[in-house]
Amino acid sequence: MIATLEQAIKLGLREEEFEKIKQVLGRTPNFTETAMYSVMWSEHCSYKNSIKWLKTLPRDGDKLLVKAGEENAGLVDIGDGWGCVFKIESHNHPSAIEPFQGAATGVGGIHRDIFTMGARPIASLNSLRFGKVDNPKTKWLIKGVVKGIGHYGNCFGVPTVAGEVYYESCYQTNPLVNAMSVGVVKVGQTVSATSHGAGNPVFIVGASTGKDGIGGASFASADISENSAESLPSVQVGDPFEEKKLLEACLEMIPTGALIGMQDMGAAGITCSCSEMSAKGEHGMVIHLDKVPIRQANMKPWEMLLSESQERMLIVVIKGREAEVEKIFDKWDIHCVQIGEVTKDTNIKYYMNGELVADVPAESLVLGGGAPVYEREYTEPAYFSEIKKFNQDSIKQPGDLKEIAYQLIQLPNIASKRWIYQQYDSMVGTGNTQTNEPSDAAVVKVHGTPKALAVTTDCNSRYVFADPYKGAMIAVCEAARNIVCSGGQPVAITNCLNFGNPYNPELYYQFVYAIKGMGDACRKLDTPVTGGNVSFYNQSEDGPVYPTPTIGMVGLLDNLDQKMSLGFKHPGDSIYLIGVNRNDINCSEYLHHICGVTHSPAPYFDLDEEASLQQTILRLIGAKLVKSAHDISEGGLFACLLESAMVNGLGFTVQTGDDIRKDATLFGEAQSRVVVSVNPDIHAIFEAELKGTPFTKIGKVNANKEICIDNETWGYVSDWKEAYDTALEKLLA
Repeated sequence: MIATLEQAIKLGLREEEFEKIKQVLGRTPNFTETAMYSVMWSEHCSYKNSIKWLKTLPRDGDKLLVKAGEENAGLVDIGDGWGCVFKIESHNHPSAIEPFQGAATGVGGIHRDIFTMGARPIASLNSLRFGKVDNPKTKWLIKGVVKGIGHYGNCFGVPTVAGEVYYESCYQTNPLVNAMSVGVVKVGQTVSATSHGAGNPVFIVGASTGKDGIGGASFASADISENSAESLPSVQVGDPFEEKKLLEACLEMIPTGALIGMQDMGAAGITCSCSEMSAKGEHGMVIHLDKVPIRQANMKPWEMLLSESQERMLIVVIKGREAEVEKIFDKWDIHCVQIGEVTKDTNIKYYMNGELVADVPAESLVLGGGAPVYEREYTEPAYFSEIKKFNQDSIKQPGDLKEIAYQLIQLPNIASKRWIYQQYDSMVGTGNTQTNEPSDAAVVKVHGTPKALAVTTDCNSRYVFADPYKGAMIAVCEAARNIVCSGGQPVAITNCLNFGNPYNPELYYQFVYAIKGMGDACRKLDTPVTGGNVSFYNQSEDGPVYPTPTIGMVGLLDNLDQKMSLGFKHPGDSIYLIGVNRNDINCSEYLHHICGVTHSPAPYFDLDEEASLQQTILRLIGAKLVKSAHDISEGGLFACLLESAMVNGLGFTVQTGDDIRKDATLFGEAQSRVVVSVNPDIHAIFEAELKGTPFTKIGKVNANKEICIDNETWGYVSDWKEAYDTALEKLLA
């Protein structure tokens, strides 16, 4: 059946795109072919409105073993013959409609990206954004998403080691669920998502194909609306036990040498994996859809091609070695069915019961090939004028700082997330070192080596809303600072770029300047971008979400002994603030949620100052001159001190000085500051090693578990910890 323009538009294609397809094929496509182009040319798969700017990011580095975007995930060299594979992706729209399965399949999908390259996942992270906690729908979304992440990760057997959660009204209808996976692999044992060698057989392995997830890529490329619930069939259904078997079978198959290439079936399913592998290998395929194992009767060809059923892989095997591969998958009780073969020409031909149902050039479908690339206009957002009007002198300083601090540490963005992380298995695999000695980034052992990886996800989206360029730089530097404070050397990043509608010039401005800021920060810190994910259309009738370029970063500890934790260790240790306290309350949790100011500039930040600070902290940790290190972020200096005190139940006494506002000193979020504790016997050595880096000795660690600020007692750490630990639980009850 020849497709019509009306059908093409309904599938999400633009009129000019439908005309381009006609030119590519030299004829009008049929409905099945049009459906294939609609998903492959969707924003989710083609990056058509973002690839121009993504190419400006630094994508090369000494430790990169594959170029950004070349494979399913980034691959960096961590030495001694080992590589680290990592990536972060979004599953926002599915989670907004069906939070449990949306989040669960997001976790499953990102792990497949890791082991499809031959790596074993060893750590899972996430970055979550929800609306106001007291809203009933938000509570439903939080509970569903957390349960979905926990269910899939716990059953699959990969520890969830770190993450972040923010609550802002702009995420009320459209939450963000970003999942990251980190794996390790022996260098030289990686697998490419390619296909070549005419006559080589093509297999589908893993779960059966159903109607779940049909059109999921297109669904992810549209705004959330009150009618989005009608798209529930677009949400995939996951089976972590099936994926665990698939993981083990794939990793057992790779050393046989029988494999040409492997690609997971994520967005756009069979269509995507066949076209991307064929385009990369500059070959084609003949695929017989009637041979695909299905779990629902009478599936139409286009439904099979667009299905995003989970736990499936496409593999190409060396001809004559089929039996070896089939034996391994049979051992793991997993489907392994030959559905086609590689061809010399570069078209993909799909047959159903002997009838040709689609015939398209592989390259015409994919990013970097024939997929469209657009350059969108952008203009400075009108709300910037409101931000520029803010003057912090208009904010009266509070009389009772202790009461403000007590309110602050119970805010959902600052309070303990234990209600969430206790639902995740963080210890499976015995690699996570965080349980007794938490650090700013999660530190995970690489078994069989003395090495460890420091991993984190970071982004304060309110900063990015206030200043997309500076806010994105801060997101990169916050991630790096967390890794540095944990004793690691930052290596590279992956990103998950969550923004609104790219056709809105003001929202596209946010995207463009966030990319510019991210690029400049990554170049300064020598942390190239290995790949990631763009998620546009994160908005609803209520408006767009904050621009949220989530940064996933990996750092390296050559020896686990280099790890630094955040908790105060010994009574009597001196407390130093490294960096400069600024007279700045801009964009802080205090200003936003306590004072009620929604529009203010991003906090103080200087990229050169940040880079210098990080080198200083690494040097101090390497010389073993500090007992703890914790960066100052949300909640400011007081939240930082309290978090360091609560680990071992030790108190602290500090003097804040009179040179700037007290609320700025305690609650301001100016960047490039770290709190460390130091043995008083080595003050002179420690201060000499700072070599011109600004610092202030602000106090000491107390044995009596009491908090004392400017000679005033603020009570005991245990009471503050009770409030901090239970605040979110009470809100969600």
